[in-house]
Amino acid sequence: MSVCQGLLLNQQPIPVPLALYPKFFFHHTHACQWRLSSFAKIGGMESIVGNGMKLSSECKDASILAFLTPLQSKFSVTVSARLDDEKKKEKSHLLPPTSVVIPYGNRQIKLETGLIGRQANGSITITDGETILYTSICMAEEMSEPSDFVPLTVHYQERFSAAGRTSRAFYKREGRAKDREVLICRLIDRPLRPMMAKGLNHETQILSWVFSYDGVHSPEPLAITAAGAALALSDIPSTKVVAAVRVGMVNEELIVNPTVEQLENSKLDMILACTTDAVVMIEGYCDFLTEDELTQAVSVGQDFCFTCFLQEAASRVCEGIEELVKKAGKLKKTEMIQLPPPIIYSYIEKLVGEKLLNALQIETKKARKQALSSLEERVLALLTGSDDGIKQLCKAKEDTIEIDEADQVIEDGEVDQGDLHLKPVIIKPLPELFDPTDVKLVFKEVTSKLMRQLIVQSRKRSDGRSVAEIRKVQSLCGLLPRSHGSSLFTRGETQAIAVTTLGGHDMGQRLDNLMDTDIKRFYFQYTFPPSAVGETGRVGVPSRREIGHGMLAERALEPALPSSEEFPYTIRVESTITESNGSSSMASVCGGCLAMLDAGVPLKCFVGGVAMGLILNTREYGGDGEPLILSDITGAEDALGDMDLKIAGSDFGITAFQMDTKVDGIKHHVVQKALIQAKEARCCVLGEMRKCKPPPTRSLSKHAPLIEVMKVDPEKVNVLIGSAGKTVKSIIELSGADTVTIEDDGVVQIVAKSLKSLESAKSRILGLALEPTVGTIYRDCIVKSIVSFGCFIEIAPGREGLCHISELSTQRLPKAEDFVNVGDRLDVKLIEINSKGQLRLSHRAVLLDGQQKAQGKERSTMQVNDKKGLENTNKELVGASDV
Repeated sequence: MSVCQGLLLNQQPIPVPLALYPKFFFHHTHACQWRLSSFAKIGGMESIVGNGMKLSSECKDASILAFLTPLQSKFSVTVSARLDDEKKKEKSHLLPPTSVVIPYGNRQIKLETGLIGRQANGSITITDGETILYTSICMAEEMSEPSDFVPLTVHYQERFSAAGRTSRAFYKREGRAKDREVLICRLIDRPLRPMMAKGLNHETQILSWVFSYDGVHSPEPLAITAAGAALALSDIPSTKVVAAVRVGMVNEELIVNPTVEQLENSKLDMILACTTDAVVMIEGYCDFLTEDELTQAVSVGQDFCFTCFLQEAASRVCEGIEELVKKAGKLKKTEMIQLPPPIIYSYIEKLVGEKLLNALQIETKKARKQALSSLEERVLALLTGSDDGIKQLCKAKEDTIEIDEADQVIEDGEVDQGDLHLKPVIIKPLPELFDPTDVKLVFKEVTSKLMRQLIVQSRKRSDGRSVAEIRKVQSLCGLLPRSHGSSLFTRGETQAIAVTTLGGHDMGQRLDNLMDTDIKRFYFQYTFPPSAVGETGRVGVPSRREIGHGMLAERALEPALPSSEEFPYTIRVESTITESNGSSSMASVCGGCLAMLDAGVPLKCFVGGVAMGLILNTREYGGDGEPLILSDITGAEDALGDMDLKIAGSDFGITAFQMDTKVDGIKHHVVQKALIQAKEARCCVLGEMRKCKPPPTRSLSKHAPLIEVMKVDPEKVNVLIGSAGKTVKSIIELSGADTVTIEDDGVVQIVAKSLKSLESAKSRILGLALEPTVGTIYRDCIVKSIVSFGCFIEIAPGREGLCHISELSTQRLPKAEDFVNVGDRLDVKLIEINSKGQLRLSHRAVLLDGQQKAQGKERSTMQVNDKKGLENTNKELVGASDV
C-alpha cells in the first residue's frame, strides 16, 4: 500500500503528492501559517492533516503553486506570495480578551481577562469610569509547611501616576506601603481568606495596582471585587465567588457605590463583601447611626450584591463573575489539597477528649493555655513516634481498629515442639505515625469543637460567664502626671494604657496618597507588643494589624470630637496594649475616650466598644440549630469561633463596625441579631466607664500648650510671613511662642507654653496686621535703630517706620544721635505711606502740633484774663459812682 501525505481543507482531506512533500513540509513549517497537527487515516492511506482553512505562502516554487492553484476555486484556498496581511490577522487574535459588564450602583463596571497578565494563575482588569485596577493571583508550585493559617499574602499599591502626579516626598518611587494601602490590603485579605480551600498549603499571593484614578470612583470595593474575580478565574482551589460594594447615606437616603464627592457628605461609609448568598465581611464608619439604620444599609448592600437589574435581564455582581469564569476560568487544581488523615480526630478524642473539656473550663487564660499546651504535647508524643506514646496509642486503638486475619504475623523463634512448625501469634499492630503538623491542626479543630459543644450545651463559657455577659471593667484616669491626658482601661484580662497629646497645627498628620493630600488634626496609634500575651517577638515598625486596629479606633472616636473652631488643638492618642485576651482594639477605644476627656477635650459623649462572637451551626454541637451570639469574646472564642464583630459607639448610636468571618458567610438576620445584642453589651461597658475612679479631669493640663486663633486680612498674610519666612520667625523668636501658623485665608494660630509668650506674639501679629492711617499719632514708640539719615521707630510690635533727621526736631540737627538714642521713646505722627507700604514718621509734626495747641491755649487764657480785668474795672467804677 502506497503512503502519501495529505491536508484537511474545508473539512475534506486532500492528498499531497509524495514528490512534493519535502518541499511542501519545509514551506509549511517555515514560511506560512500551515501547521501539521495530527495523523489521520484517509482512504486506507496515512495522511498528515493541517489545521488551516486559508493557506498562504511566500514560496514561489512552481511545483507547489501548480498543485495549489487548481484547488483555489474548489476549496477557497488563497495562494499568495505576501504574508503581511495574514500576520496582521494572526496578531489580532493573539490576545483575545474575555469580558463582562456588571451593573454597579447607578453605573456599570467592566471585568476583563486574557489581555494582561496571562502567565499568572489568574488575572483581571476592572474598570469603573476612568478608574482602572489590575489584579493578579499566583500560587507557588512547591508546598509550604502545613499550618492552620492560610499562606495568603496581599499587596495593594496606588500609583501616583494613576492621577497624573508624583509624590511630594524626597523619594519619588513608590516603596513601603502607606497606611491607606495597608488598610485596603486588609480589606482584600479578610473576605478572601475564608474562601481558600481548606488544606491548601501552597504560598498564594494577590497583587493589585491602581493604574488609573479619575477622582470620582473610589478603588476600595473594586480592589476586593477584582481579587475575588481573579481567584475565581484561577486554577487555585476555592469555594465561592466574592464581590464587594460600598454603601453611603446622603440626606437620609442610602446610596450604593457613592462617588468620592457623595462620600464627603455621607453619614455612612460601609464596605460590604458578599458571596451569592451570605455576608462575608463588613467594615465601616458612621455618624451615630442606630442599629436599625445600619441593618438596613447591610440589607441594601447585600441585596445589590445578589440581585441587581440591568434592562430586562437580571444581573448580579457575583453571577457576573461566575459568567466570566464559565467563559475563561481554569480547572481547579484540587489535587494540591492535602487534609490530615481523618483517623487522627478519633485518636485525639479517645486519648484526651475528657481532659480537653476540663482544661477548657479553666477560668484564667494563662493556666488554661498551659493545660492545653500540656495536652497537645502529650498528643504529639502519642501520634508522632515516642516509645511511651506508641504504647498508649496501641491501647487507644484496641477499641477503634479491628485486626484483620491477613495482618496476623508470626513471631520469630516461637516453635510448636509437637508439630514442628511455626505457631502464628496475633500481635496488636503498631499504629501508623502521623506528621506533627497534621496532629497540631487536628488538635486545634478538636479543641474548637469541644469548646463550642461546651458553650452550646451548658450556655456557660470558659471563664464562667453566660453568653451575653461582659467581663468585669475597671478604669482610672490621670495615671501619667506629665502627659496631657491618660487612662488605664481593663476588661477581664485585656488591658490598655491610652495617652492623649495636644498640640498645634504643625503636629497634624500629613497625608500624601492617591486620594488625600490633607493634614489630619486627629489620629490614633495602636501598639501591640508581644509582652501583652507573655511572648517575645519583633518590636519596631507597626504591623498591618496594628495599623488596622488603630484606624478602627480612630474612626470610632472621630464623630465625638468637637469642631476645630470649638477646640483648635491637634489631638494624638496612643494606645499600648499591656495585656490581651481578646478585643484589645475595643479596649483601645474605651481607653482613648477616657484619655481625651482627661486631657480636657470636650467630647460630645462617651464612646465605647465591644467584640461579639458567633457559633453558627449549634445543631452540630447539640443545640437547637439557632446561631448563638457571644458578647465580649475572649481570644480563644475569637480564634475558635465563626465570627468576630467589633461594634463601637455611644448609648444612642454606632460610630464604627468591623465584621470578619471564618466561614463562607452568614445570613442577614444573624447580623441583625448580633447588632441588637451588641448594643446591650456596649451600653453596659459605657456605664462602667462612667464609674471611672479617679474620673477624667475634663480640663486642660498645666503641661498642655496654650492656643490662640485669630483672623487677619488675607492681604496681610505676606506681610506676616515676610521674605523667606523672616518676619514670622522673628515673631516666634522674640515672643517665645512655640509655633505661629499662618494660613492663606488669614487664619493665624499661635501655640505657646505661657500666657506671656502668647500675648506677646498676638500683639506683634496685630501690629503687623494693623492698617495705619496718615495723620494718626502713635504715642510712646520705641526707637529701634539709628542711621545717618534718621532713625527707625516701632509704632506697633513688628511694624516700623522711618523718621528722617529733618523730622526729629523743629531745629536743624547735624546728627540724629544728638537728639535721640536707641531705646528712647517718642511720640510720632504718620505723615506718609509710600507705594511700597513703607511708613514715614515725624516727631517734629507732633512738636509743632503741641506748640500750636500751647499757643492757642495761651491766647485763650489771655483773653479770659482780659475779660476778667475789664469786669473788675467796671465794678470799681460802679462802686465809686455810688459813693
